[in-house]
Amino acid sequence: MSPDAARASEGNERALLGIGQVLTKLRPDFPDLTPSKLRFLEEQGLVFPSRTKAGYRKFSVADVDRLRLILTMQRDHYLPLKVICSYLIDCDAGRDVVFPGGNASLSPSILPLRRVLTREVLLREAQAPPLLLNDAISAGLLPAVEAYPEDSLAVLTALVSLQRLGIEPRHLRQVRVAAEREADLISSALAPIRRSGDGVSRARADEMATEIVGHVELVRASLMRTILGR
Repeated sequence: MSPDAARASEGNERALLGIGQVLTKLRPDFPDLTPSKLRFLEEQGLVFPSRTKAGYRKFSVADVDRLRLILTMQRDHYLPLKVICSYLIDCDAGRDVVFPGGNASLSPSILPLRRVLTREVLLREAQAPPLLLNDAISAGLLPAVEAYPEDSLAVLTALVSLQRLGIEPRHLRQVRVAAEREADLISSALAPIRRSGDGVSRARADEMATEIVGHVELVRASLMRTILGR
C-alpha cells in the first residue's frame, strides 16, 4: 500500500465510530438505546457495521443515519422490524418505495431530526391557549416538563381540535387510564422474556413491545369504528 493510500485508509478508520460514540449521538433522541439493542439490530440484518481486525464494531455516518431511521420507524410508527427490514432492502436496491408508516417516502439522509420544544414554541405552533396546555398536563395527557418532545406538538394540536368540539382534556382522563392498563398488560406479557437477563432477550422484548402496541392500536381503531357505526 502506498503512503497516500495508507493515510487515506487511516483517515477513514478514524471517521468510523465505536458503539459508545454511536450511543452518545443517538441517546438524546432514544434514551433507552443500549449496546445490546444495537447488536440485536445487526443480528436482524438491519445495519451492517464494519469490523476492526480485533473484531470491534465500527459505524459510519451512514450507519448512524440508518439506525436513526430504524429507531424512529419503531418508536413513532410502531412498525415491526420485518416491515422496516423490507423497506430498507427496497431502499438499498434503489426501488421506488413508499414509507410504510404513512404516505411519504423517507430515506436516512432526509430523515428530520426530532426537535425539543419550549413551552412558548409548543403553544405557538399548536395555536393553543396556555390554559389548555395546563389542563392537558393536569389530566396526564402531556408531561410537566420545561422542554417538550416533538410528539407533544401533535398531541396538543389534537387537543385544540377536540376542544373546538367541546371535548376538554379532563374528558380524556379515561384514555390515559386505558393506556396505562394496556401498558401494564404488555409489560406482563413480556415479563418472562425480560427476566431472562441477557441483552439480546431484552432487545427482542423491546421489539415485541413495539409490535404489540401496533396490534393494540389496530384493534382499538377497529372497535371505535364499529361502536361509532352502530
